[in-house]
Amino acid sequence: MKDQQTTAVEQPIGDKVPTTPAKRPARTTLAGRHVRLVPLDAALHADDLFEGVRRHDEVWTYLFDGPFADLTSFRKRLESMANSDDPLFFAIIDCRSGPAVGYASYMRIEPAHRVIEVGSILFAPALQRTLGATEAMYLMAKHAFDDLGYRRYEWKCNSLNAPSRRAALRLGFNFEGIFRKHMIIKGRNRDTAWYSMTDEEWPSRKIAFEKWLDPSNFDANGLQLRSLSEFQNGSGK
Repeated sequence: MKDQQTTAVEQPIGDKVPTTPAKRPARTTLAGRHVRLVPLDAALHADDLFEGVRRHDEVWTYLFDGPFADLTSFRKRLESMANSDDPLFFAIIDCRSGPAVGYASYMRIEPAHRVIEVGSILFAPALQRTLGATEAMYLMAKHAFDDLGYRRYEWKCNSLNAPSRRAALRLGFNFEGIFRKHMIIKGRNRDTAWYSMTDEEWPSRKIAFEKWLDPSNFDANGLQLRSLSEFQNGSGK
């Protein structure tokens, strides 16, 4: 029987939902075919990450920090990040070549409301536009929904960050709007674009990710036969 959706005085109210909190993400390993996500460790990952983004200051434009003048300052920042629980950072490891090629975090973690965000994402050029980049985002979404029990998964970015906004849509997030004058970052205004994916949407998004990542979707030269967007909208069956 459907729950009553108004109060005794006919005020509309939301659907009743289970109130069991989601699990808080822990420092664990998320393993895929192309990449592994492991707890960020400055001693293990700073050298590879710094080398991967050195002379590529453009990767820092829309992030909260960086660029870094030298390895020492970068390592110090990573030590602080590695000790944080929210955001909780993971290094992205290339399974084939071995080095850390990026990092990403769970942030704004709210187990009681079962809401979590993926953010503070750094992809070195070696990871950008690769199978591993998409697989990393799939692994984090899968863990949030399937293992931890969240019902809302968020993506937020500077509204001027066109690549991030395209990525959000490609990955299956829905655009929700612009928070104007949301932040001041590096002395500049940031209007923030908000995107989300819900637990009702996740099963179809998961199928799309897995069909796209399947080796049968790539030719002998590693080129995709169907785009992820095609699978997301149902035209890549």
